[in-house]
Amino acid sequence: MSGKRIDVIGPGRLGADDHKIWREIRAASRAPANPFLDPAFTTAVGLVRPRAEVAVLRDDGVPVGYFPYERGFAGQGRAIGLGVSDSQGAVLRDGIRLDPRALLRACSLPSWEFDNLESEQDMFLPHTAEALASPVVDLGDGFDRYARALRAGSPAFLKQTLAKERRLARQVGEVRFVYDEQDPAALGTLMRWKSAQYRRTGRRDRFAQTWITGLVELLARSGDPGCRGVLSVLHAGGRPVAAHFGLRSPTVLSWWFPAYDRMYAKYSPGLVLLLRMLEAAAADGIQTVDLGSGPARYKESFKTRDLRVYEGAVVRPGPGGAVHRMRRDPVRAARRFVRDRPRLARTAARALQELGRVRDR
Repeated sequence: MSGKRIDVIGPGRLGADDHKIWREIRAASRAPANPFLDPAFTTAVGLVRPRAEVAVLRDDGVPVGYFPYERGFAGQGRAIGLGVSDSQGAVLRDGIRLDPRALLRACSLPSWEFDNLESEQDMFLPHTAEALASPVVDLGDGFDRYARALRAGSPAFLKQTLAKERRLARQVGEVRFVYDEQDPAALGTLMRWKSAQYRRTGRRDRFAQTWITGLVELLARSGDPGCRGVLSVLHAGGRPVAAHFGLRSPTVLSWWFPAYDRMYAKYSPGLVLLLRMLEAAAADGIQTVDLGSGPARYKESFKTRDLRVYEGAVVRPGPGGAVHRMRRDPVRAARRFVRDRPRLARTAARALQELGRVRDR
């Protein structure tokens, strides 16, 4: 980047031209059009996270790249929306070669942490600590072809899911699916279900964090085609029994916040909802549904393949980098130790569930 310029601005200062150039760069990269790496997502995060920033890389005054991030504890850098973002990295025009530590220096960041770095981010890959599988469902050939492959590969799973849908209709009432629900009350119901699930499983309640609730509500109202919320709801007997809120671009839908009413758990309404959502998404032009990293048996059943995402951090030499290592390295090592030992992982999961039950008493 010798002779080039890097300007650091707030996401709110990204103009219409920036959004256009950002999307042109992404399209030319041939990477999946994941909504989390769209400028509209960064702009929305900037409205609820005042320490969000964007480094704009310019060549003779013309933007050739964008690097969104947040400043966290002690000025440490974090991927934009870290904790809820399922695709992270920089958006760079083809041919741009950049030392990531030099980029951090220009942003006055001692480190930059990520947990869902997309695989095309070559300049950050040497700084990864762990590779994770992110299952996806390919719908480019239509839902019917996908369903035939699902029936061939997981016949018992599909048969059982459809049988539970029919049982739900018989025992509870007519089953109705809404792909793009506009009623804000339905979103509130989903968030209450999800909060209860987080507490029940002993995990941090994301919707207890006002910035996450605010971000979801902002994106639910967004009409931006590059990144907008889609709320899907499954009804039975005139009442909601499962729901999902995700983000979509013109071609990619990201599976984000699913939940269901536990009263109807025996019907597996979440699985029925996902199956119907895949059908509706394919009809709506979605080519890929990204189920996100993290182990779940149902993802293995629905997926057609895995993408790779990465966890890690770029750390500059100096006191700030040392602070990052002291805070994050022991945590990452402990998580890896548990994850690599299935029996210990199951014990930890049971302990979290018991903690959740104690919290709910």
